[in-house]
Amino acid sequence: MTWPGLVLVHGGAHAADCWDLTMAELSRCAPELRVLAVDLPGRASRPADLATVTIADWVNSAVADIDDAGFDDVVVVGHSMGGLTVPGIVAKLGAARVREMILLAAFVPPQGSSVVAALRGPLVPLARSAGRIQRSFPMPRALARFAFCNGMTREQRELTLSRLCMESPAVIFEPADRSGLPNGVPRTWIMTLRDRALSRRQQLDAIKSLGGIDTMVCLDACHDVMFSQPARLAEVLAERCRRHARDRS
Repeated sequence: MTWPGLVLVHGGAHAADCWDLTMAELSRCAPELRVLAVDLPGRASRPADLATVTIADWVNSAVADIDDAGFDDVVVVGHSMGGLTVPGIVAKLGAARVREMILLAAFVPPQGSSVVAALRGPLVPLARSAGRIQRSFPMPRALARFAFCNGMTREQRELTLSRLCMESPAVIFEPADRSGLPNGVPRTWIMTLRDRALSRRQQLDAIKSLGGIDTMVCLDACHDVMFSQPARLAEVLAERCRRHARDRS
């Protein structure tokens, strides 16, 4: 059996290393699965000016990484602000290569709107401040702990907070454009039920903005479930990929 490649796209204030624990669990529960966690431009392995980077820059970089990895067909996962990038990745790769799009507690503003315009909850003041000062700055530790880490052990919380990074002040004000998103790609939503950054209602609003989904998976977890419940998340992702495995003998 040949599995599709699994592509993991991080969200705001995170980098590819946020998936390390989940990737380790995937290697145990699905060793045949090839996994790629991308760094979007502005992270350590992809230097860029965060003040001017665009969603298109992120999309193009991720697609180049996927091609460089030699992935023919893929399942693409986007966490949090990955909801801005993943639809563009899917559109650029096309339905012929994307077996499934998975959005994990993702920010998906209405078409033509921005994250800031649609955002509710504890991250609103920080997002609006980013627009006023127009430069990147670190997320306050106390805010990140509240928004991302509820229910974690001390070790999980410290690891999560140690890996936070600077974010673009421009992308969150950029209008979302999903006009090229193909209809033929199955859509799965992983809802985090104890999420403080993106409440259940906001996630349902995001699903509506997306135009609906095919599958819903609910996890009793905080926003950064890849740190708090990596084994359970790995099981879900492996199962979604397993559905698209093909016998090519």
